[in-house]
Amino acid sequence: LEVFVKPGETQDRVVAGMLARGLVTNASAAICFLQAEHADVSLMDMTHELREQGEAVNRGDLSGAERMLNAQAVVLNAMFAEMARRAALNMGEHLAATEIYLRLALKAQGQSRATFETLAAIKNPPVVFARQANISHGPQQVNNGAPQATASPRTLETETAPNELSGGNNELLEDARASQATSRAHPRLEPVEALHRPAQP
Repeated sequence: LEVFVKPGETQDRVVAGMLARGLVTNASAAICFLQAEHADVSLMDMTHELREQGEAVNRGDLSGAERMLNAQAVVLNAMFAEMARRAALNMGEHLAATEIYLRLALKAQGQSRATFETLAAIKNPPVVFARQANISHGPQQVNNGAPQATASPRTLETETAPNELSGGNNELLEDARASQATSRAHPRLEPVEALHRPAQP
């Protein structure tokens, strides 16, 4: 790895900064996984490529990320097809192997779907609608939705406004015709006066 030291900087400081930003470590990890097929990949070239891709993302250019996600989704779908094929070959004879291959197939299918969902979210980001925008010069309280009671329903007290049949202290006015004793039995029925009787057919 070639390190370019600017005037006033030390090599240790430059290396520490590169490691803290994660470019060198991620490039080294990528080479470790790629060296079986691509053993001649340069760490310097990989770090330079990661830096260029990161700068493109900072500019808002996500075309590289979109291509990578699409390729990953295709590979995951190929893994699903291969695991499903192996599960079908073991069906009926080796149930344990069949179950393992089916689990791997469904995991690959789920990851492929999630990758395509991520790609769709990048292409068409969701729109967020704000319910309320408040501009104030001091502290304020915003209550959205229905108010919630802080006390238990059993402890809430209701107040009734006085009406024509009640007094100021919510007490019923005394009725001379009402009986002083209360009873659960039905009150005694009295005959209806002749004036209020229905007409005979």
